[in-house]
Amino acid sequence: MLLENKTAIIYGAGGSIGSATATTFAREGARVFLAGRTRDSLERVAKEITAAGGQADVAVLDALDESAVDEHVRAVVAQAGGVDVSFNLVPGGDVQGIPLVDMTTADLLRAVNTRLTTNFVTARAAARAMIAQGSGTILALNSGSSHGSPMMGSTGPADAATDTFVRNLAAEIGPQGVRVVGIWTAGLPETFSREKLNAVNSGMQLDEEAFAGLLAQLDQMRMTRRSPRLAEVAGTAAFLASDLAGAITGTFVNVTSGMFMS
Repeated sequence: MLLENKTAIIYGAGGSIGSATATTFAREGARVFLAGRTRDSLERVAKEITAAGGQADVAVLDALDESAVDEHVRAVVAQAGGVDVSFNLVPGGDVQGIPLVDMTTADLLRAVNTRLTTNFVTARAAARAMIAQGSGTILALNSGSSHGSPMMGSTGPADAATDTFVRNLAAEIGPQGVRVVGIWTAGLPETFSREKLNAVNSGMQLDEEAFAGLLAQLDQMRMTRRSPRLAEVAGTAAFLASDLAGAITGTFVNVTSGMFMS
């Protein structure tokens, strides 16, 4: 198993990507600590993992709360003996579908501030523990829109902040044996719904036929002419968190099948 005897903290573990990643990590042998703001969704994931014979613990916390995150990481270290993997998947409240020249400052900065803050707070807490033990992997995720994607609103600047943070942190803590790696992915069909699209882009009022057409259009935008799946993203994360990833650090792995890349 890729992650046998490893301890992983997943923030935003109740969401689509978070839950898929948590179950994959557990299946690969990790003890997973599920963190998020909604107990019901976290408990649902934990029950699925334990029913399959895995180990899962639940913590309700806000990843924007520095003291709560620091305290939780200390508790994990005390309980499990260390932290091997930290993966932040907390949503940023992105706003899309509006030209940048028409956006409000608040809408632009919300995703930048939220995603940079949660990545920083969770990575910093994990990094301190990992440096002490001389090993560990910190993972981050975004859509790769920092390379120039029109009408992506606040997502591009938020992605750029994440990209830069990952590379700089990797350069700083790599000599202490800690890797920092990002994943680019976007447009996962299993995470899409008309309601979710409308929450991010109020101009996307689609009926069922138009929604199906959008998914088909996304497929055609890929180099491989197919959209990535949740299992592929979770599997990539498991590999990157494993010892098989070797010295991979300070970079982003593209799981978008070429979409949104320059």
